[in-house]
Amino acid sequence: MEKIVKILSIRNVTHDVRSYQIEKPAGYRFEPGQATEISINKGRWKEERRPFTFTSLNDWPYLEFTIKSYHDHDGVTNELSKLVPGDELILRDVWGAISYHGEGYFIAGGAGITPFIAIFRQLHKDGKVKGNQLYFSNKTSQDIILKEEFDGILGLHAHYILTREENPNYRKGPINKEFLLREIGDFSKPFYICGPDKMVNDITQLLTELGANPEALVFEK
Repeated sequence: MEKIVKILSIRNVTHDVRSYQIEKPAGYRFEPGQATEISINKGRWKEERRPFTFTSLNDWPYLEFTIKSYHDHDGVTNELSKLVPGDELILRDVWGAISYHGEGYFIAGGAGITPFIAIFRQLHKDGKVKGNQLYFSNKTSQDIILKEEFDGILGLHAHYILTREENPNYRKGPINKEFLLREIGDFSKPFYICGPDKMVNDITQLLTELGANPEALVFEK
């Protein structure tokens, strides 16, 4: 399925992240955490497909994607950052392995938070957030996506870690074995992991070594 849809509005989220609200085709549905492939409906960009996660909910009247733009090369996200309301995207079928399987630990790196945005928005709407913990790693405090919203949803259960900035308000360092042993109280719960490939691979391996059930590790395989 391919649908041409217009951008309705664009909102700045951080210095290099924007939320794009776009037209929603009739009957188009997804599970929070899932994604689709999108391309820009112009010129050579039409065949440049990239996966992006829905950050809206099914009962919203539009679709939303929260996308980090990488300006260091002439790629799709850089081109997206130049678009304005009224420009068109090509929307395709829904896919993705990340979905909610019960209360547990969410571990995200940078733009890897995006599958968890819709999951937490849905849990909050349903009154089912309790018991979940978020560990969100970023390079600097300026890179944290939707901090105020996550604080509002999770309160003290939203934990932020920085890797390249000394800041008294945040923890600094990698999410490594020592971190997991210190922070995780129950390795039998589900773990939801999303971020750079190396981070996902390293953390899933560490969690398995520490006794987590491989079947309870939820990530995009």
